[in-house]
Amino acid sequence: MNEEKMPSRQERKNQSKSDKIRQDNQKVKHISTWIIGILATVILITGIMLYKYVETSLKPINPESSKVIRVKIPVGSTNKDIAHLLEQKRVIKSATVFNVYVKTNNISDFKAGIYEFKQSDTIKKISSKLQEGGKPLDSKEELGKVMIPEGLNIQAMEKLIAKKTSFTQSDLEKVLKDETFFNALVKKYPALLNSAKDASDVRYRLEGYLYPATYTIYKGMKPKDLISEMVAKMNEVMGPYYTEIKNSDFTVQHFLTVASLVEKEGITDQDRKLIAGVFLNRLDDSMPLQSDISVMYALNTHKTHLTNADTAVDSPYNLYKNSGFGPGPFGSVSIKSIEAVLHPAEREKKYMYFVADLKTKKVYYSRTYDEQIQKQKETGN
Repeated sequence: MNEEKMPSRQERKNQSKSDKIRQDNQKVKHISTWIIGILATVILITGIMLYKYVETSLKPINPESSKVIRVKIPVGSTNKDIAHLLEQKRVIKSATVFNVYVKTNNISDFKAGIYEFKQSDTIKKISSKLQEGGKPLDSKEELGKVMIPEGLNIQAMEKLIAKKTSFTQSDLEKVLKDETFFNALVKKYPALLNSAKDASDVRYRLEGYLYPATYTIYKGMKPKDLISEMVAKMNEVMGPYYTEIKNSDFTVQHFLTVASLVEKEGITDQDRKLIAGVFLNRLDDSMPLQSDISVMYALNTHKTHLTNADTAVDSPYNLYKNSGFGPGPFGSVSIKSIEAVLHPAEREKKYMYFVADLKTKKVYYSRTYDEQIQKQKETGN
């Protein structure tokens, strides 16, 4: 009978040592797996956060914002310099992401200049603007804008401009009463201003010649600069109409006088054309224009209803009392009023009167004085 050999002490010792090593290796393996799992999770979370950060940084800071942010990009600025400046000015969220976007899309050739951005601009739009170029670095510094509505007379313009700019009403008045300044403008724009120079009894020679629009006020700008720009704009607008006005046998002064009345009396394009037709019919029949606008200009005030004393005021501007065109325009005019006088409507119907319902703003036209009186009663005028 064979007997099983018992392991020696040394063998038992070696076996124990081997088991311990195996157990240690298993522990190390478990720890390594645990560490790798944690690192993978950290990397995954970091990647997700980085992706969201990049995605967010590529979007506008505030899609609803309309506020303009002025940024000056100096000559010699690198893309990194520009990105840092844009981040500083809160035009973009991240200079780093902007640089990555620019490199990834091979965008270059950014230009120095003065730019106007908004927080609603996308990175793509911002990049395009920088490639197109901004205003020259030596361009005038804007201080603001002033919008001149259609139909305003010069005194109303003076008040508005003085309110919206640093110009005083007194300084504006001096410029508008300066004959030397006016004569210099006549030399520059003879087609526009020759007939204004020949007019007599005018309150302002440039009444009707300051085009209603939005004008930018720059640092160092003077009242003369603004007035010159307004006259230049008027000449530009009137340019296409000079030949047609000349063929109508009107001077520019007479033409703009009628247009200024049409501007104030008419609201819709059709009413402007019909009212222009009424005025032209009255002029053809040597009848006074009898516009309330002329009386209010003569009185230098605004009224809803005129009295007999008002319409009898002694002023060359009173076209109830005086026939013809009077001294000149009563305010600024729009292109629509200019075109209405050039192309009046329904003159063949021989309308000689009109009256507006102050509540509905509807305008009624009459051929005879009796019809006019009846319509005045009906409209409560």
